[in-house]
Amino acid sequence: MEKEMPELITVESARDSHRWVAITALLLAIGVILHTISPNVGGVTPNWTIAMYSITTNLTHPGILRALGTGFVAGLTIIPSSKSAFPMGNIASELAGSLTACLIVKAFVAVHLGKFKLLPIIIGFFATLVSGSVFTNILCVVLGLPFSTWLKVMLPVVTVVAVLNAVITQVLYKPVEKVFYTTGGSQDE
Repeated sequence: MEKEMPELITVESARDSHRWVAITALLLAIGVILHTISPNVGGVTPNWTIAMYSITTNLTHPGILRALGTGFVAGLTIIPSSKSAFPMGNIASELAGSLTACLIVKAFVAVHLGKFKLLPIIIGFFATLVSGSVFTNILCVVLGLPFSTWLKVMLPVVTVVAVLNAVITQVLYKPVEKVFYTTGGSQDE
């Protein structure tokens, strides 16, 4: 008597459905490490975390809720390595920065410029400028500093960091894009 064999069922893998989570988590982790070890040169340190979520935002075109989630996680992850007087301000500033990156990408996609080659530099600059401005404003309120201190001292530093982050975002975008779209393995497998 021959035993009946069960029917073989094939299930397609969901290869790319959660790739954005993996690349976002990886880049945020790299950003935290670089944020921790980067020296402060003349009061200026690049914010690697902003550069990293600017890259993932440009790659994955997230919705507003996903961008806010990314910003919240980014803010939480840099609190332990923060060198500022008020580390909790990072949560609000990264929410604002990530939302800014998301809105810039949506605006460029809406006018059919989603593949514009200089989009990473624009996202990196404005996300950092907004995030840094929010953070330094919170810091001024917490420390009771006058508005003129923010305008004459903090805003120029934020602008320099925004320029640095814009360059970092543009330089790192292409290699990360290549990794993001790699399917893995060879065609012979």
